Amino acid sequence: MATNSSVHISQQFEAELQDIRSQVLAMAGLVEKQVADALQALFTGDVDLASQVIEQDTQVNNFEMKIDEECTQILALRQPTASDLRLIVAILKTITDLERIGDEANIIARKALNLSDQDRPKKSYRELATLGKHVCEMLRDALDAFARFDAKAALRVAAEDKSVDEEYDSILRQLITYMMEDPRNISHVLDLIWSARSLERIGDHAKNVCEYVIYLVEGKDVRHLSVDKIEKVLQAKNS
Repeated sequence: MATNSSVHISQQFEAELQDIRSQVLAMAGLVEKQVADALQALFTGDVDLASQVIEQDTQVNNFEMKIDEECTQILALRQPTASDLRLIVAILKTITDLERIGDEANIIARKALNLSDQDRPKKSYRELATLGKHVCEMLRDALDAFARFDAKAALRVAAEDKSVDEEYDSILRQLITYMMEDPRNISHVLDLIWSARSLERIGDHAKNVCEYVIYLVEGKDVRHLSVDKIEKVLQAKNS
C-alpha cells in the first residue's frame, strides 16, 4: 500500500511532467507562428513582420534551454523509467528540432528582408507558396500528434515528407532555370532557393518529431527507417 509520502512524490512528479509538456507545447506554438509569419513576410515584403520573426529567436532559444534544464533535473532526481523516461527523451529530442525549425524560420525572414523591395515573379512565388502551405500543414499536424501522443497520426504525417521533398526538387529546378535565363536574377533567385531549402528542412524536422511520438507511444526507435518499414515495425509489434 502506498504511503502518503510516496503518493505526494508521485503527484509532484506528474505535475512536473505536465508543466514541461505545457512548455513544449508553448514553444511549439511560437515556432509554428514563426514559420507562418516568415512566409507571410516573404510573400508580402513585410519588413516589420520579418524583423519580429528574427527577434523571437531569442525567446525560442530560452524555451529550449529552460526545458532542457528541467528535463535534466528530472533525470537526475526522479530517475524515471519506462514511459516516463521515454517522455523525457522524446521531449529533449523534440525541443532540439523545434529550435532548428525556429532557425529555419529565421533564415526565411532574413531572405524576406533581402527581397522586400524587389519584384515577385508570380510563378516562382506561387510554387514556393504551395510548398510553404504544405510544410506548415505538416508541421501543425506533427505538433498535434505530439500533443495527443497519437502514433498513427504521426506515421501519416511522416509520410508527407516525401511529397515535400518532391515539391522542393521541382522548385529548385525551376529557380535554377530562371536564374540561367537571366544572370541579373542570380541574387534574387538564390534568396528564394535558400527559402525553399529552409522549408524542406522544416519538413525534415517535422518528420523527426513524428518519429519521436512513435518512439514515445510504441517504445520503438524508428529513426532512419523508411515510412514503409516503420509501418511494418508497428504492425509486427501490435500483431
